[in-house]
Amino acid sequence: MDSEEISKNLKMKLKHIGMLLLVIILVFLYFFVNPNKVNYLPKCPLYVSTGIYCPGCGSQRATHNLLNFNFLGVLNQNVLYIFGLLIIGYHLLISGINYIFSKTIYNYIYHPKTPIVLLIIIVVFWILRNIPYYPFNLLAPH
Repeated sequence: MDSEEISKNLKMKLKHIGMLLLVIILVFLYFFVNPNKVNYLPKCPLYVSTGIYCPGCGSQRATHNLLNFNFLGVLNQNVLYIFGLLIIGYHLLISGINYIFSKTIYNYIYHPKTPIVLLIIIVVFWILRNIPYYPFNLLAPH
């Protein structure tokens, strides 16, 4: 192994360690800090400027609730958040099974139509959560 390869491997390892440290810091931050009670966490620029909820509005509070095992609180903040976690879980499960057991189970995340379906779900959710009438107002963050 030449010095260039060693340097490249070291940079890659440092990058992974840095990303892991960032994730750990964010997990501790959102575990201990309730975004409802502080002003230093970023606010949604779309909501602040227009009053319209974006598909991600409530995700910081949902993360805090999830880390504190308040699953009803997660649903109250952003239903799409749970859907996203299920998609990530599905991807990790299929990838893990394929890697560990040398399988070739097809991962539908990589299907050519998956981004279109996800985009449609996100846009429909975005529209519905901004309708100020029952039952659609239940989709808005509480």
